[in-house]
Amino acid sequence: MSPAETAQRVQPKPKKRSKMASQPQAERSFVNVFVEVFRDTTDDVAGERATLERIRKMAQQAKNEISAPDRAILGNEVLVRRNFVSATVPIASLTELEQDPGIAFVHPSQPLTFEEPIDHPGLSDEPEHRPIGNAKLRAAHGDGAGVIIGLIDVGGFDFAHPDFRDGDGKTRFLSIWDQGGDFRKPPSANGTSRFDYGSELTKVLMDAALSAEAAGKFPATMIEQQSQRTEGSHATHVASIAAGNSGVCPKAQIAAVLISVPTLDDRMQERRATFTDSSRIVHAVEHLLEIARKAGKPISINISLGTNGGAHDGSSGVSRWLDALLSDPGRAVSVAAGNAGQEKGATAEDIGFITGRIHSSGRIAARGLSVDLEWTVVGNGIEDLSENELEIWYGAQDRLTVMLKPPGAGSDWITVRPREYVENRRLPSGTTISLYNELYHPTNGCNYAAVYLTPNFQPGSIRGVEAGIWRLRLVGDEIRNGRFNCWIERDDPVEIRSAGAVRLYRFPSFFSETSNVDSHSISSLACGHRVIAVANLDDARQKINISSSQGPTRDDRMKPDIAAAGTDIVAAKGFSEDTKVWIGKTGTSMASPYVAGVVGLMLSANKDLTSAQCSGILQRTARPLPGASYEWRNDAGFGVIDPAAAIDEARTFNQRVEV
Repeated sequence: MSPAETAQRVQPKPKKRSKMASQPQAERSFVNVFVEVFRDTTDDVAGERATLERIRKMAQQAKNEISAPDRAILGNEVLVRRNFVSATVPIASLTELEQDPGIAFVHPSQPLTFEEPIDHPGLSDEPEHRPIGNAKLRAAHGDGAGVIIGLIDVGGFDFAHPDFRDGDGKTRFLSIWDQGGDFRKPPSANGTSRFDYGSELTKVLMDAALSAEAAGKFPATMIEQQSQRTEGSHATHVASIAAGNSGVCPKAQIAAVLISVPTLDDRMQERRATFTDSSRIVHAVEHLLEIARKAGKPISINISLGTNGGAHDGSSGVSRWLDALLSDPGRAVSVAAGNAGQEKGATAEDIGFITGRIHSSGRIAARGLSVDLEWTVVGNGIEDLSENELEIWYGAQDRLTVMLKPPGAGSDWITVRPREYVENRRLPSGTTISLYNELYHPTNGCNYAAVYLTPNFQPGSIRGVEAGIWRLRLVGDEIRNGRFNCWIERDDPVEIRSAGAVRLYRFPSFFSETSNVDSHSISSLACGHRVIAVANLDDARQKINISSSQGPTRDDRMKPDIAAAGTDIVAAKGFSEDTKVWIGKTGTSMASPYVAGVVGLMLSANKDLTSAQCSGILQRTARPLPGASYEWRNDAGFGVIDPAAAIDEARTFNQRVEV
């Protein structure tokens, strides 16, 4: 080891130390967590109840300590599902929680990413609605008349769009829970669900706004506002595909949740930055299931959001929570696979690969051998003001040393062995780095390392992450298997502003072409065991879109499950500021709601189906792409969805015949 490396050596990591607990101003910040509580194996569950009560008190403290404006969007609901708890707690309390003898593990929620689809404004003709199936099959599914389509999305839901009006001109939306809004009462005040934050637009309010608009007053969506109101909104387009009058389930009722994905300004204010993450997905699903339960109807839910954080093996807190919810019949969740599949530019000008090169993997053959990876942060007049995160997952039987070398010929390697860490070390460039090398992650027993590159947000000296190639070296200390996987938590490129000749961006970092491995790019949210993961089919070309994320999961399960048309899809243009009310978009975000709509028709034909059965039926009835077999493929899953065959199978498969 060189003298420079020796100088960078760090002390062994204390047991159960939390990265978040050490961040600046932690005593004024809050975080959403999933807490795994030890189950009491005796008849006396007093210990388990006492642990839950301690968590509730921390959540209440979190709400009492923040300002009134933030309090409305925080909420302090403590949800319990089996031995899992979802709660909001002060960051300063994390160490106390982690050392609580009644708690097995504290799992921080993962940041949500919104993968912006590609817009095609020229595709604005009204979509042609083609009912699925013959008269007999349509009679069985009723165009979704007996189901609820649940939608969890961003950008705002244009409930006044003609694609969501019934024959009387009223909206087909039952409810829109705006998690970031403060215009109306929260769901708890309306008796819809238990959640006491955000703003809920009920059907009564929306229909009254439509009546006022018809009488010549303000537009309905201005009377009943939402915290997001984006022209051509993602949420409206997705809702139109799944359940619009031109969509798959034109007779279904619609219930929606608007997730508040934070802006960069929010992320720079650490208190607000912790409010929106995967725990809000759990809240949204629980809310929608409560609506379905009270209505006595099955529900098909679509989630076109995701994250690259975690082990990509279904072990994350949100995936385990959803799996627990989806064991009951009459409910299913479809999830977009993600738009991180592109590894090369299709043309010299195509830079779509920058959001696709998120994964690397390999195998270290023996002790003392190493693998080098190239992690690129852009420069050339661009300052990346987003935190760049990379996670490395490897087997419990192995031991790897992780080394990081910043850009520049004179930079030294920073070395972290198992159970060691470097935390909040500021480099001469102004970039702050943190590295962790952990053993036996509580959710799956595997080892993992995490690397964080944080820009300089010091007042008067804002600087992006140092541009160039960051080199990551994995060295085998003890090798029995040697396999590893790495993921970069991606951003969509978003320009913030210009500062002289420098353009300030939230910009994705990415692996070099030589380090990228074109597989395992599927969103970790789509890796759950019981969710239905959906790939993007370019139907006109009869091939999977180049941007569609690929499987398998890290534990080699076959995800995605199915492919559906998601390229050049025309659907409702929300909050249109011109005469055009339709717009074309491309992404797995467009493919997933189509599948959610088909699942809705399956549940209408057979309300007792579980999410796992829905997935199995879709796999069984799928058709291969031209030139392919029935074998699972990492880009197309089990093939292209066949809606009529899937609905017919759902209707008839459990009709037993005595022989």
